[in-house]
Amino acid sequence: AAVAKFRVASTPRYLDKATNEWKDGESLFLQCQIWRQAAENVAESLTKGMRVILSGRLKQRSYETKEGEKRTVFEVEVDEVGPSLRNATAKVTRTQRAGGTGGAAAPAAADSFNDDPWAAATTSPAGGGWGTSTTDEPPF
Repeated sequence: AAVAKFRVASTPRYLDKATNEWKDGESLFLQCQIWRQAAENVAESLTKGMRVILSGRLKQRSYETKEGEKRTVFEVEVDEVGPSLRNATAKVTRTQRAGGTGGAAAPAAADSFNDDPWAAATTSPAGGGWGTSTTDEPPF
């Protein structure tokens, strides 16, 4: 199975009241890994230095170095990752699912939406894809 291993940095920012300037705090670097199709998507979509958001499970792992020193590291087993849209935009391209029927299948009508959640209600199937009648109000 494909695996993508990468590091993310989290650097808090704070306002220095003495200088009235924003400053960087101490950075935390975490090793991350993601598997299977999502790993391939990461390799195709994300680049070094890109601001990302992710969710997953923080795990602790202990090991011993060649010199006999005990070490502990924290890693993230990533479930979801993508570009942050705070200061960027992204165009999503859906991938084809390989093989079997594992997991929930997307509705067949999904492609008829033109992948535009803001398209006029007349371009989407009855219920706007949300299982309710189409109205002028957004479904969320």
